[in-house]
Amino acid sequence: MFRYLSKRQWILIFLALLFIIAGYFILPVSVPLIIAFITALFLNPAVRWMQFKFRLNRKMAATIAFLLFLVMIFMLGAYTVTRAVTQIVELADNTPMYINQINNVLLNWQNDMNSFSQNMPQEFVDKVSLELMNTIDSTTQTLSQKLQLSNIAAFAAKIPEYLVSFLVYLIALFLFMLELPRLKDKMHSNFTEATSEKVKFMNARLSYVVFGFLKAQFLVSIIIFFVCLIGLLFISPEVAIVMSLIVWIVDFIPIIGSIVILGPWALYMFITGDFTMGGQLAVLAIVLLAIRRTVEPKVMGRHIGLSPLATLIAMYIGLKLIGILGFILGPLLVIAFNSAKEAGIIKLNFKL
Repeated sequence: MFRYLSKRQWILIFLALLFIIAGYFILPVSVPLIIAFITALFLNPAVRWMQFKFRLNRKMAATIAFLLFLVMIFMLGAYTVTRAVTQIVELADNTPMYINQINNVLLNWQNDMNSFSQNMPQEFVDKVSLELMNTIDSTTQTLSQKLQLSNIAAFAAKIPEYLVSFLVYLIALFLFMLELPRLKDKMHSNFTEATSEKVKFMNARLSYVVFGFLKAQFLVSIIIFFVCLIGLLFISPEVAIVMSLIVWIVDFIPIIGSIVILGPWALYMFITGDFTMGGQLAVLAIVLLAIRRTVEPKVMGRHIGLSPLATLIAMYIGLKLIGILGFILGPLLVIAFNSAKEAGIIKLNFKL
């Protein structure tokens, strides 16, 4: 098969391999730039609308859109961060109480088991009791280490690094918003007319699939966030905002869902004897799962064009190769490959 490849095809294969290798090392440190580029593409319709509606040049329209986006981000961010930090500190302060509750429940289980195992061999009872005590000790130690204020302080120490990344994101976003038309023209100037038409078709297809999917996922996640927030304001108002944010972030990841957060939380409340709150959290988890599962199949079929199996495989391989970023980029690369095949850029017409 390989001897029938032309010199141009060999060059394309080499460039593709070089791109993949470079991406493996560059992508993990380019997250702010990638997010800035994606955000610029999302804001581009608003910029073009301002240009058409108010007869503005590109620079003025991009500046106005950027400033409006900046005001919205800072207003939401200031409110969210203030409330979230307060609730995280309260959660850390109450951690010893939560650990004691779990220990008391486990000790009660041990006492019940001792009563139940009176007629069992003593050696077996001692071994089970020892394992149970080791589990209690290790669980207590792990929870204490993970939820100490020192760990929160260590996270806070990384805030300057996050601020630098955020500043790079904002600068790159503004520059991308200004330069998108020029970048597009420069890219097409390197192609022949036929190749340019194929690339335009691929871009149109890819834009429809990727951004339609992301938009739909974002809208669904917003619905889930507000439903979760309203529910938690009745169930546990003291941690409603921070837990709703966590559920929103996790639920935005396809396949995983909010049950990963609310399920263990409901189980913990059942273990500690608070069956009312445990039941309420379980009902909320089922409601959110129903919302996600009602909308997600339509989103997957209409906006991605991939089967659930192909999506799962792409996510898993991407996650293993380059971490959480690969979890998102995996399906996008598969979509890009399929779009290139539809456009005729990639041709795989061979049989074994």
